[in-house]
Amino acid sequence: MSTAFQFKQFVVEQDRCAMKIGTDGVLLGAWTSLETHPESILDIGSGTGVIALQLAQRSVAETIDAIELDPDAYEQCSENFEASPWNDRLFCYHASVQEFAAEMDLKYDLIVSNPPFYTDEYKTNDPARDQARFTDTLPFEHLFLCAIQLLSLKGTFSVIVPKKEHENVVRIAAQHGLHPKRICEVRGTPNSEVKRILMEFGREKYRSPVTEQLTIENGRHNYTQSYIQLVKDFYLKM
Repeated sequence: MSTAFQFKQFVVEQDRCAMKIGTDGVLLGAWTSLETHPESILDIGSGTGVIALQLAQRSVAETIDAIELDPDAYEQCSENFEASPWNDRLFCYHASVQEFAAEMDLKYDLIVSNPPFYTDEYKTNDPARDQARFTDTLPFEHLFLCAIQLLSLKGTFSVIVPKKEHENVVRIAAQHGLHPKRICEVRGTPNSEVKRILMEFGREKYRSPVTEQLTIENGRHNYTQSYIQLVKDFYLKM
């Protein structure tokens, strides 16, 4: 049975990736602002490559690069890029972001990342899945340090983080000269708690960031209009 995920304009193979397609990544790829018309985009910890593919569909950026540390995920990401309609603009590097930032002189107008979330209390017996999901491999401090090195002067850094890490992430970002300019609190249903926060950072200190709320479902598979509007260009059944 195929594990391929069919989107409206591209297909993502994911059988060799520890982390499969999930709502978090697709939300980030759909929500991230392109109003500054970035010419170069970087996806840190690309996994299947879905966020980079979404941004290729949404933008005319000439350069869309990805970094992936896991060898199987790197190969699959590269193949997904090659099979897409935008293969001339997409490229995946097999490296850690720390190595990439140290060795490359490139600067990007937009950087995105759906970073590893969980700390060690959730460890499993699958090292690849743990690497994809846990902050050991990519602590937020390293992520923001590398992002500021790789970001162009007027560039934007867009991430999705757990609600419980929100204040910590804002503090770490500020230490590296990045400040929130857009924040979106995501909840599953109208009565559920906020679990995820989408955040965009820039070098400029914004008086008060634009704050939004997004609810995914009114009930089981009964999606809200705001969620449908956000992802309808990607999901087949929306």
